[in-house]
Amino acid sequence: MSTNITGLIDRVFREYLEPNDDLTSYTAVADGSGFNSSATSISFNGDLLTLEEKDAMDAGTIIECEQELMYCTDVDIINNTVTVVRGALGTTAVEHLAGKIIKIAPVFTRKAVFDAVKDQINNLFPSLFAVDTQSIETGDGYTLIGSYDSVGTHNYIVSVISAISQYTDFSSGSDTTGVNFSVVPCSLVELPNPFVYTDSTGTERTFTYSSGPSVVHAIQFSSISSGKTTYVTFKKKFIEPTAETDTLANIGLEPEYEPIIMAGVAAQLVSSRDIPTATSSYISEQLSVSNYPVGSSNSLRNSLLQYQQLLLNQARKFLRAKYPESVSVDGVVYGIQS
Repeated sequence: MSTNITGLIDRVFREYLEPNDDLTSYTAVADGSGFNSSATSISFNGDLLTLEEKDAMDAGTIIECEQELMYCTDVDIINNTVTVVRGALGTTAVEHLAGKIIKIAPVFTRKAVFDAVKDQINNLFPSLFAVDTQSIETGDGYTLIGSYDSVGTHNYIVSVISAISQYTDFSSGSDTTGVNFSVVPCSLVELPNPFVYTDSTGTERTFTYSSGPSVVHAIQFSSISSGKTTYVTFKKKFIEPTAETDTLANIGLEPEYEPIIMAGVAAQLVSSRDIPTATSSYISEQLSVSNYPVGSSNSLRNSLLQYQQLLLNQARKFLRAKYPESVSVDGVVYGIQS
């Protein structure tokens, strides 16, 4: 399983888009010859290319390094250098270190796969959702989730699944000393973004989210005094990745969701596209275990979507079994239904 977006993208290429017998021609940035975001002359490893592949980098060809696309304007096959126009087709010119792979006229660009991964992650909700359990101390009135100087991603919270505490003896006002937990009624409060409030020292603070859902969340407890520790489990949207280094755990993805995203990405990229025969055959072999008929790019896409739906239904059943809908009366959550 992958640990971050880089690994997920690599797995999509490895298992769907780039069969071993039809790899895109590639080389690498020459040793000791990394280049910054403004360089227009790139030294490449000539040992990885045939003479014909070197010639293919002549004027007009698109090459790719990491997520950046570049137009070739000239190639020196003797000194193994290529002159380029940086940041082509809406990509961003960045620094590339020695050893980074350079693909020549890739069928599927890494930027396109990254964008498709983002789309598929966003599309998982509400069929699937992330789960976030937090330790929150009760207070008088509402309790803000997060703080003005560390807002986190609490704006992605959707609803409360359950809240529990060891503070169970409400009549005597004491905590239990064992391991017994009881449900604490609570409600999720949506506040405007930005939200201005006065803290316990009398200082005015502003709580602001600059990305993601435009809402500030607070929680309001019932039947429990302030200063008590509660453990609140939230239903949460998945966090949209912004870079390949983003980890799947921080996004909220469980390991079993990875194949769902991969199948969706492959379906999104092969849709209405004349893909290489080797790639079509490779995807068909990957899906053969599911007995879906495949052939043209259209039916291949449909087979991928059917396979994705099968995986999605399995994950959804498990998630609903593990986290049933909570009981809510007049906006107050009273815990998990049995």
